[in-house]
Amino acid sequence: MRKNKIRKLVSISLAMLTVLSFTACGSSSKKTDTATLKDVSFPLKETATLKMLTSAPSISTQDPNERLIFQRLEKETNVHIDWTCYTDDQFPDKKNLALSKKDTLPDVVFNAGMNNNDLLRYSKQGVIIPVEDLITKYMPNLSKVLEEKPEYKKMITAPDGHIYSFPWIEELGSGKEAIQAVGDIPWINKKWLDELGLQVPKTTDELETVLKAFKDKHPEGKNDVIPMSFIINNGDQDPAILLGAFGFGDNADHYLVTNDKKVVYSTTQDGYKEGIKWLHKLQEEGLIDQEAFTQKWDTFVAKGKNDRYGMFFTWDRANVAANKEDYIPLPALAGPNGNVNVPRSNGYGFDLGRCVVTTADKNLELTAKWIDKLYEPLQSAQDNWGTYGDEKNQNVFELTENKTLKHLPLGAASPWEVRANQFVSGPLAVLDSYYGKYTTSPDDAQERLDILHKTYVKDMKADYNYPPVFMSQEDIEKLTQYETAVKAYTERKKAEWILNGGIDEEWDSYLKEMDNQGLSKILEIKQKYLDSYFAK
Repeated sequence: MRKNKIRKLVSISLAMLTVLSFTACGSSSKKTDTATLKDVSFPLKETATLKMLTSAPSISTQDPNERLIFQRLEKETNVHIDWTCYTDDQFPDKKNLALSKKDTLPDVVFNAGMNNNDLLRYSKQGVIIPVEDLITKYMPNLSKVLEEKPEYKKMITAPDGHIYSFPWIEELGSGKEAIQAVGDIPWINKKWLDELGLQVPKTTDELETVLKAFKDKHPEGKNDVIPMSFIINNGDQDPAILLGAFGFGDNADHYLVTNDKKVVYSTTQDGYKEGIKWLHKLQEEGLIDQEAFTQKWDTFVAKGKNDRYGMFFTWDRANVAANKEDYIPLPALAGPNGNVNVPRSNGYGFDLGRCVVTTADKNLELTAKWIDKLYEPLQSAQDNWGTYGDEKNQNVFELTENKTLKHLPLGAASPWEVRANQFVSGPLAVLDSYYGKYTTSPDDAQERLDILHKTYVKDMKADYNYPPVFMSQEDIEKLTQYETAVKAYTERKKAEWILNGGIDEEWDSYLKEMDNQGLSKILEIKQKYLDSYFAK
């Protein structure tokens, strides 16, 4: 009798579990059916949810739904985003971990930060999907951008013909006039020049004379003057632009393109050797900051804010100088043979792998149409810089009566800090054609564009720089392997030679070692893709 009761209870329990199991499956099935929306138009009649992974600056909120831009988007679309957000510094590791677990993938990685190798690798692993059909069927805003600027379609299309990501595009000038054309601007202390009765240098010899005057004559009675400072091999803080006085010059990644469309490596050119010898001479004369070869950004900035620099290198003088008005951009110098050249950087306002869709996303039409809203001109400008009407944070824009966005003056506030509290970044496009039509150009960006136009563009001899190209996985893996060794070696030698000299004696063995490390293979790969880019 007792056994029968037990059997009966077990049977009842199993039956209940079965019912519950079917109920759960039915609920899941129903959720999938209702989530897979067709003929989507905004706002949705019923709220839909997408899961997204993203990052945010550490100085701002870590809840994207607290940002006014996303609150407005949810109201306009009735799409709720279930965010997982990490600070920028944590994001790369957290993203890799999240994408390693296929059973818990987000629908979208919003600020994905993927290069072409990542995109090919994750697509091969079945983690992300190609999106070219989504663009064609559901994304008229992005399609319009790609039609107006077909070069971007080339940049986002993989060698296999697929598109695996949605890009970030920020145009501020183009070609030689692009805001990224020069990063490492040399800022010279005009206040000190005036105090000492000196003219702005026009040649390398004149600069040497000025730096000696800064050192010996103690402007403003200072005893801790640093005639010239930089951070060696640190992108915009490196003095590479000065080497243009001796030939091709140098830039952050050391790739230069000649006017006959050939790729050369800047640190193997004879002019580079002569430029390094000149910098070593300045070093021997005590004109270069002794910490320039070891210091980090914080130290570099601290000395600038203490008014110690006669000249320094960086993107924006306001980030380093105590008073930015004391400094002016130093024009391109003529070298010993009269050569004047401004080497162009390979910077672009373009990020290939800004946003990807994963294989977990079962609601592709909805996802594509939501992402496409981010490519609307007015929306893109806000995504990129910030918004208007925010009662909690300083506003980046005001919305004018004719429904255009006007940048507000930021006063003494840091542009980065103001924007970090509002912008959402992600996939977007701000084209040059938008300025004056949908939005104004940021004041700090316009100031920089004016400086480049007036001071540097006329002396840029190179008609081309190296564009973003989409390489095959095999080639990018080879390139990465060779580049790691070559770049580390050449930049170590650069620092050693400026500090200690010896470049003449070591030059031949150095060139041989560069080739042993794979430089010729690097240039072969880079040339292949440059040829293909121009052929298209």
